[in-house]
Amino acid sequence: MSVASPSKRGILRSQVDETVIACPTIPCYDRELPFFYEEPHAFAMADQNDLIITGARQNNLKNISVHIPHNKVTVITGVSGSGKSSLAFDTIFAEGQWRYIESLSTYARMFLDKVDRPDVDRLENIRPAIAIEQKNQVRTSRSTVGTTTEIADLLRLLFAKIGRPVCPDCGVEAIAYPPGAVSHALLKEYEGARAVVMFPITIPQDASAPVFITDLIRRGFVRVWTGDGLVNIADEADALPITKCSDLHGVLDRLVIRQEDRGRLAETVEIAFREGAGVCAVEIIGTGRRRFIQAHACQSCGRTFRTARPSLFSFNHPLGACPQCKGFGNILRYDEDLIVPNREKSLAAGAIEPWTKPSAEWWQTQMLLAFKQRGFDVTKPYSKLQAVERDLLWNGDGKLEGIHAFFAYLESKRYKLHVRVMLSRYRSPLACEACRGDRLRPEALAVRIGARTIADITNMPVSEAAEWFQTLPLGEFERGVAKDVLALLNAKFGFLSRVGLGYLTLSRQTRTLSGGEAQRITLATQLGAHLTGTLYVLDEPTIGLHARDTGTLAAILADLAKTGNTVIVVEHDRRMIESADYVVEMGPAAGEKGGEVVCAAPFRQFLTDPRSLTARYLNGHESIAVPRRRRPGTGRALVMVGAREHNLKNISIRIPLGTLTCVTGVSGWGKSTLVQDTLYSALARAFRVENRPMGRFEAVRGIEHLSGVKLIDQEPIGRTPRSNPITYLKAFDDIRRFYAALPEARRAGLSPADFSFNTVGGRCEACQGTGLQKMEMYFFEDTYVTCEACAGRRFKPQILTVKDRGLNIHDVLSMTVAEAQSFFADLLPLGTKLHVLASMGLSYLRLGQPATTLSGGEAQRLKIAAELATLNGRRTTQGILYILDEPTTGLHLDDVKKLLAVLNRLVEAGHTVLVVEHNLEVIKTADWVIDLGPEGGALGGEVVAMGTPEAVMVERASYTGQALRDYL
Repeated sequence: MSVASPSKRGILRSQVDETVIACPTIPCYDRELPFFYEEPHAFAMADQNDLIITGARQNNLKNISVHIPHNKVTVITGVSGSGKSSLAFDTIFAEGQWRYIESLSTYARMFLDKVDRPDVDRLENIRPAIAIEQKNQVRTSRSTVGTTTEIADLLRLLFAKIGRPVCPDCGVEAIAYPPGAVSHALLKEYEGARAVVMFPITIPQDASAPVFITDLIRRGFVRVWTGDGLVNIADEADALPITKCSDLHGVLDRLVIRQEDRGRLAETVEIAFREGAGVCAVEIIGTGRRRFIQAHACQSCGRTFRTARPSLFSFNHPLGACPQCKGFGNILRYDEDLIVPNREKSLAAGAIEPWTKPSAEWWQTQMLLAFKQRGFDVTKPYSKLQAVERDLLWNGDGKLEGIHAFFAYLESKRYKLHVRVMLSRYRSPLACEACRGDRLRPEALAVRIGARTIADITNMPVSEAAEWFQTLPLGEFERGVAKDVLALLNAKFGFLSRVGLGYLTLSRQTRTLSGGEAQRITLATQLGAHLTGTLYVLDEPTIGLHARDTGTLAAILADLAKTGNTVIVVEHDRRMIESADYVVEMGPAAGEKGGEVVCAAPFRQFLTDPRSLTARYLNGHESIAVPRRRRPGTGRALVMVGAREHNLKNISIRIPLGTLTCVTGVSGWGKSTLVQDTLYSALARAFRVENRPMGRFEAVRGIEHLSGVKLIDQEPIGRTPRSNPITYLKAFDDIRRFYAALPEARRAGLSPADFSFNTVGGRCEACQGTGLQKMEMYFFEDTYVTCEACAGRRFKPQILTVKDRGLNIHDVLSMTVAEAQSFFADLLPLGTKLHVLASMGLSYLRLGQPATTLSGGEAQRLKIAAELATLNGRRTTQGILYILDEPTTGLHLDDVKKLLAVLNRLVEAGHTVLVVEHNLEVIKTADWVIDLGPEGGALGGEVVAMGTPEAVMVERASYTGQALRDYL
């Protein structure tokens, strides 16, 4: 530790205790040491109620310093790529997470992901941090909304405590009778009657009669009850015939049922249960016999049920999972629709898709020969084959092997990877026949509360389940047992409804949720934790949320702040910004031109800041213009009739071709079901794009007016770091050709292939072109370090010596799109593609940025850019239908304006753009709006309004129309 000037004074603060010591000799702050010096600075005397960031340089942040108030809602906004996430997540949250992990033992840190500390000088007054991102990283089908929110755990506990099994065969409740309950029932129904308490006797087949009778007498039982009445077995003459009696009971006691003999009765019943293997019979003289079973059992047929435990109701536990589907709810089976994707094809034309492969040519040939030998027409469409022809095709005949035999043969070759991949293409998950998709074994599904099983409740929407529990009739004993569990359930249902997820069912698989839905589920879970003194960092929680519900979400965040938490929200939504206590705007532009704090102030003061682009949009100085006229389209339309998948209620919609059409509605009304699962799936099959499961509908008309369909979703453009924006746009080929044409490259005999990091030749073989090397660790997670051979530059030295204006190909991959535009201004094909990227608001991306680091919104805009790059400037008469799901994700209002210009370019080129969107700035500019609702879940799935935005605006039942009135 070096020594400072004697005149320099500072403060030594211990991280172990809070002792403050004057110290003139300690140098400036070094965060790697347990003791550090704090130089006097502008924030030194700041209020402890502020989170203070000093000198943040993470990613593109330019040594910024900013205050963020505690116990308030702070919104961080700015154009895309300006550094919002770098400040909120990569700096503030990362520091909070790092400090927490460092406080743990070395052993505990082994099981946690390594977190790099952000590049920041000082971060003061930071609280324990929780990040709630709009990412759904769940991939397993075993995770559901119920398990994620822990509601499933509470339901299992509730059913184990107060659930009652009902015999599925008889429909009679299976009642467990302890001795006290038996005596209570007898006193209630037969008080004053004479009774004989007995237990059933089973005679072993190999036992001799004398030995069996002697054993009964030795145990103290001298009387038995047969079908003819009471028999004294002490008399050998009477005893021998009873061994052939089918209905034999040992007599324990004869008594009159009365209150004063209650103890005697209960004791006798207890002995009967012990001697009769849990079964007791009571003969009521003159009335008949009552049979009681100690375990849960049907009093009619005697079927027993195991004692309920919480694990019995878990499909992730062997005790509760359906034995046939192992708790998945479905079983993969070969799907006729996948094997025969086009039923209008004939066998000769290749109707059996797997038999069109060269390796299966023999199967196709022998089946054609068999058809011809039997006089069957091989040119007949598959849809018109007779039953006998289909039976031959699928099951074969004697030595002839059909489709089933073909797949059975391939199953024997499953040890080969390519065979497993091929088989997976022809299988679909079908509901399990044993549990019918409920995932649980029959014993669990037999237990009910009221009239419902646990599967019935998990298949309800959250809002409906909450209402059912509120009105659940329970007895005094049951309510006392379940009081605490019911209170927790009602609280969790309330939190889910407050964040706008009342339409979700608890059985919904978590992996099928959008990023916004997954984020709001996490938010609801945090609300239930009732934490205080916590720092919450949220990433655009309004994604997927209708304008009607945004105010509710803003109120929830305000409640979190009021309970003593700091809430930081990265957000672009107008209403969320207006509801914030404090606003930080990053900018002024994206990428290298961003990373600065444009404004940091309370909301009212923020609105008057002339430097703020966001403020100019909020106060009306900047706006997205409403079109002067709505495009009528080409006069043709795509019409879907009778859509009825999930909650869709046999609806029909009309999409004018050659327009920008928006599909809107409150969360959960069925947008994804209608647009992706039904409409896109039908068109994808019609155009042979892909063969995916298809929702139910009657017909789609107008397909002949389209040349194709493309779904531009937010799935990653690549699964490995090798994929990047420039390779996805096919623009890296232009760069490689450019460098291969340079004089230095030509003298060295280099070709464009040598400038690729994906192929052998010019790439660094030590890291195979990734720039990183994997170090395998035995007790820790694997670590990636910079390749020593190429220093992370991916290429061999010979390739890196080829330069243009002082830059080699690695330097080009490190450029942003904006920098590359200037560098390659004279290279027309490449310049055009880079201009498209910039027009999508992606000028801040680096050309070689790994695809795995891109957000869903960035990946979607890259896909749109790839489509724009293929336009030739001429208008087509038969366009493509482009389907986009919330393309404004992650976009500032200024970027939304750029996106609309791009989408309108697609429409002007003769294509049709169908957008699922909640952003009112997009909806107001659309040519046609389809609004569904009126609510989510079972209360939705209907067409509320359909027409121009002006027509939707006057529809009273439309929540979208009501919100549009402030924009039109």
